[in-house]
Amino acid sequence: MLQMAIRAVGGEASVPLFQSLLRFLTHPSRRPLSISSSNPIPHRHLPSPSPSPPPAPPLSSPDDVNEICRILSDFRAPHHDIELALAPFSSKISTNLVEQVLKRTKNLGFSAHRFFFWAKRFPGFEPSVSNYKILISILGSSKQFPLMWDLLSEIRERESFELSPDVFWVIFGSYCRANLPHEAIRAFNRMPDYGLRPSQDDLDRLLYLLCKRKYVIQAQEFYDSKVGREEFRHSVKSCSILMRGWGDIGDPGAARKLFDEMQERGGDCVVVDVPAYNCLLEALCKGGHVDEAHRWFREMGNKGLKPDACSYSIFIRAYCEGNNVYSAFRVLDRMKRYDLVPNAYTYNCIVKKLCMDEKVEEAYLVLDEMVAGGVTNPDIWSYNTILAFHCDHCQVNLALRIVRRMEKEKYCMPDRHTYNMLLKMLIRVGRFDRVKQVWDDMVETRGFYPSVSSFAVMIHGLLKKKGKIEEACKYFEMMIDQGIPPYTSTCEMLKNRLVGMGLSEQIDLLADKMERSTSCSIQELAARTMRGTRSRRKESLSSESDHLSTTEAEAEGEDELENIMRFESKWMTKWNRDR
Repeated sequence: MLQMAIRAVGGEASVPLFQSLLRFLTHPSRRPLSISSSNPIPHRHLPSPSPSPPPAPPLSSPDDVNEICRILSDFRAPHHDIELALAPFSSKISTNLVEQVLKRTKNLGFSAHRFFFWAKRFPGFEPSVSNYKILISILGSSKQFPLMWDLLSEIRERESFELSPDVFWVIFGSYCRANLPHEAIRAFNRMPDYGLRPSQDDLDRLLYLLCKRKYVIQAQEFYDSKVGREEFRHSVKSCSILMRGWGDIGDPGAARKLFDEMQERGGDCVVVDVPAYNCLLEALCKGGHVDEAHRWFREMGNKGLKPDACSYSIFIRAYCEGNNVYSAFRVLDRMKRYDLVPNAYTYNCIVKKLCMDEKVEEAYLVLDEMVAGGVTNPDIWSYNTILAFHCDHCQVNLALRIVRRMEKEKYCMPDRHTYNMLLKMLIRVGRFDRVKQVWDDMVETRGFYPSVSSFAVMIHGLLKKKGKIEEACKYFEMMIDQGIPPYTSTCEMLKNRLVGMGLSEQIDLLADKMERSTSCSIQELAARTMRGTRSRRKESLSSESDHLSTTEAEAEGEDELENIMRFESKWMTKWNRDR
């Protein structure tokens, strides 16, 4: 049609003009026109070529991330020259790389802080609110609170972006985990200093974190001092958080009193709902007042409130803790009649109780029901609870079978607790062929990186077996090669066993290997522990506390293997305690 129009206007002489125009419009370099329906481009105008989009930031190399994380772990003390060790990576610094490193160094507060400010010198890294939030979380987890507040001040004074309330939520949690509830409250009061006006959500978040750590008295006092002011009010959510907290510390009377005050207060702001009733029911059941909880449960129906799955699950957990699993099953059947589905936590309470009662076959039936239902999938606790039973009874084949089932069903994969329980049991019964098979499968097939606790399980367990000291040394050397600082108790146990067998030369070989490690922590362990004497243990531990920023796991590792496993495996802890 276009060709006909040109011919009509200019005849044959216009054909070359048409061909030139056609070649221009169909050239590969021409971009297709993008016309927005909301703002159409007039047909008579040819748009100018749009600018090329900015290149995407380069993704960080996993090898670079791994190596930098290792450096931060090795150079964690103030006197370590971390900048010299990081110098080879200066040309590779990017925002993505820094964020990936920070996400993997949550227990290395001082090193992460030094790395962050070292990376700020290079143009490839542009700090964002997200980066600062991660670093604040790291510093809080490591109890480096002065550095944390210095960082907040720098954001306020130098950065162009504003802080968000969830940054202070991280700070609240860090202080609560550090058992400093009054500092968490002080952080709330300091929010206006950083351009943030505390809201009702901020108040509820602090109440929740305080109650979660069982600082309910402090939470109640803080709540009473704040409500009634212009910016805060009584709310059913705040009261529900406090009621649950009172129940957690075994004071159902205080929860009941708070609930009565809510009902008396009434109004649009405090309308008692089903979650509020659930908090009261839970507090009463935890305090052993199950019959009274049933009366309140019936009152819900009388007031037109329909109990939900959480309402029934409270009684299931109460019956399991009260050694009445059959009543728990009756409540479970009643839930099914009302088309209510319990969550995995509720199912796990039943599984745990059945295993404690030596009814593991019925525990498997509950697990099968979770899988067949397709609504509530098993989680790692579901499998590990049954695995703990098999490990406690030295049932090797059944333990291996539940792990294989976990891998086959793929609802969740084995974690370090799974492998630690399994390896400890296999070593205890002397199935060393299976030990090697599980370890190799864990590392080579599953790509699971063993932690210091997994190595401790192997080394401590092998040292307790006759004729296995050579294998224990092999795993110890493997730790050193991978740059993982061993527990002090592991070094001392290995050294004492070698001394007892007259293998002092082997101690020197291991110490030499540790001194050649790139990890400063391992080098210092060699000097203080492997080459030191037993009489200097207290001095070395004191020196370690002065020069090393150890994590909770490392502190726990100062005890023997049983203490390590109590820290690393909550399932085995609860199983043995409840029995």
